[in-house]
Amino acid sequence: MKLMILALCLLCLLAGSAAASDPKSETKLMPIEEVRSGMKGYGMTVFEGTKPERFEVEVLGLLNGVPNPKQSSVIARLSGPLVARTGVFAGMSGSPVYIDEKLVGAVAFTFPFSKEPIAGITPIKYMIENFERGDEAPTRARQSVSFSTLIAGGSGTTASSAANGQGASAPVSGGGYGESMVPIATPVSFSGISQSIIDQFAGDLKKMGIQPIAGVGGGSTLAPMEPANGDTLTPGTSVSVELVRGDFTIDAAGTVTYRDGNRIYAFGHPFLSSGVTSWPMAESSVITVVPNINNSFKLSTGGHLVGSINQDRSTGIYGNLGDQPKMVPVHITVHTSRNRTEAYNFEIVSDPFLTPVLMKMTTFAAISATERTLGTQTINLRGHISLDGQPDVALDNSFSTANGAIFFAVAAVERPLTVLLNSGFDALNIRGIEVDVTSSDARSGGTLSRLWVDKTEVHRGESIEVQAFARNDNGAEFVERIPVTVPADAPLGPLVILVGDGASVNQSEVRPQGTDFVPKDLDQLVRAMNKLKKNNRLYVKVIRSGGGAIVNNEEMPTLPPSVLATLGSQRTSGGYTPLSIATMSEDELPPSQFIISGQQTITINVVK
Repeated sequence: MKLMILALCLLCLLAGSAAASDPKSETKLMPIEEVRSGMKGYGMTVFEGTKPERFEVEVLGLLNGVPNPKQSSVIARLSGPLVARTGVFAGMSGSPVYIDEKLVGAVAFTFPFSKEPIAGITPIKYMIENFERGDEAPTRARQSVSFSTLIAGGSGTTASSAANGQGASAPVSGGGYGESMVPIATPVSFSGISQSIIDQFAGDLKKMGIQPIAGVGGGSTLAPMEPANGDTLTPGTSVSVELVRGDFTIDAAGTVTYRDGNRIYAFGHPFLSSGVTSWPMAESSVITVVPNINNSFKLSTGGHLVGSINQDRSTGIYGNLGDQPKMVPVHITVHTSRNRTEAYNFEIVSDPFLTPVLMKMTTFAAISATERTLGTQTINLRGHISLDGQPDVALDNSFSTANGAIFFAVAAVERPLTVLLNSGFDALNIRGIEVDVTSSDARSGGTLSRLWVDKTEVHRGESIEVQAFARNDNGAEFVERIPVTVPADAPLGPLVILVGDGASVNQSEVRPQGTDFVPKDLDQLVRAMNKLKKNNRLYVKVIRSGGGAIVNNEEMPTLPPSVLATLGSQRTSGGYTPLSIATMSEDELPPSQFIISGQQTITINVVK
């Protein structure tokens, strides 16, 4: 009998433990059809620390068709001593509201500059249904990769512009601001990144839908994931979405609405409207809620990593405890102008829109922590982007300007990431990014002024010397001596020798309009990126007129006349673009004592 009683006690203990570890066991949901004006209830959110505190809620009515067609929002007045101090604040998004101990939904919307804490509540029904429909595997959209942008050294923000500022954090402007119900702002805090840098990249952040609320916040560590228990991310607790974690931290704070086993529902409105995601989901501790006339906000610090945010949609964000987020490890080493070395380690989300711009910001922050951002500067940048199943994409360039070399350097990291992540190839997986920067406070540049050859009439297979004259920034002239061998199959007649820096030669190789490079697979894309010329080298090319073509995206500079005739016949169509010049040979020269810019040509004549 004693054994039976002991066994029953043990079963009861286990059952109680299981119920405690499953927060949904005591949670009942209230259908929106049952919500009526005048009903009273309460909400839970964190005002300080990690423990949710209560505030009162009175239903004012339903607003149909808001925020989406065929949906309704519950309009309610919030009250209580804590809410009276802060109003509806940034970071309150997702705070659960209960009536008759049933979960109604998440506090998610507000009226800017309202004299009373009036809020819109997203019904929990919409949050659950939306995420159940959207739990599909992510797919990459196949896009055209513009190598003309990569070669031209453009801003590299094309991909991030696609976000169009549709995230919930994007500021609202225009007429009627204050009379329209808008999503509660999501406070995005930055650690290791100064306010001046945030201001510098405000345009990029706005395009992604990120509006910095707290300016700077607490950092996070690269500690491994913590196992979840019954107290992890319970309704009303603060949750952090970490876009960057480690020595630099960028994270967004909100509130958990509902936990169903390992499923976490939060925010009640979109963060960035990114659809299927894989972002770190962490616990969060609130330092305080800062009352603000314009917009009160939650000042918080990220805590333990506990799972992954797997969806970001119109009714909130959704995550799973225990899921491992997809992150890109980054290591940046800066060799300073004062002979010091600083190292930075962090992780960044793998996302076509976010990764390039966030990588540009963190690289800028790493360099500017010890180096100037304005004035005379030379930056040598080396490194690589490691890919699964592919050679590394090399990063190797130098920049020397009278002002703003750092901007060219960080763009040289951002642009290849933009091309890779927006290529649309499913096989793409970035394993890591390594960047090594050496900076000095002096210019180290020169301009290519003229070429000279020891003879102008040459024979096939003969070697000649080309002298490239350049002037440095102080006006002193120096000479690069370049041996050139005339190709054995060179035709009789004129040949052009071209000498130029990588950026100039890349520009001269831009394809005709309408024939921009579009790779057929990831292998071809990586090969093409690694073939791009570096602006800290001189290149010498021997070229002649005619005789080549672009066939199926592959450049074939020297083709027999019979092949060209076949390609141009009426029996073939598409995939063929004739080239007006053909490259007979090409060589990359070792780095010179200065970064030489410019391009010059000289003509020689091949004789028998």
